[in-house]
Amino acid sequence: MTITLTDQDKTTLRIAAYGAITLLSAAGAVGGSPHRIATNGSLALGSATGPIGHVLADYPKGKDLNGKSVAEIADRVLPALTAAMALLRAQDPDEAANFRGTVVTAIESAVHNSQPTPVMTDLIRKITQALDAA
Repeated sequence: MTITLTDQDKTTLRIAAYGAITLLSAAGAVGGSPHRIATNGSLALGSATGPIGHVLADYPKGKDLNGKSVAEIADRVLPALTAAMALLRAQDPDEAANFRGTVVTAIESAVHNSQPTPVMTDLIRKITQALDAA
């Protein structure tokens, strides 16, 4: 099955995926290494394959994933995760599964070298719920 993604769809996918890593990185400032979290997660996203891999090969340039608080970042990212899954499921359930798996793998890679804090664990739960909400 072939999927057709508009530029806005691609932006949503990028904000969702890279935003999930940004959220973890912001939470990592509480008890980990935000730089390592961001690097590991971003490298995992850059290793994605298929149509999703092609979309995620470009970082969401011009899109501010930073915020004054984790809550501000989450307000943009969590809805983007749900929207990304909904638009992919509508076109190709296999690509939706690929996107979900890519984000989950990136999260696992991001926290691989550290013991996730309770804050990070809670954010991982919220990210997973947002992925599954569509």
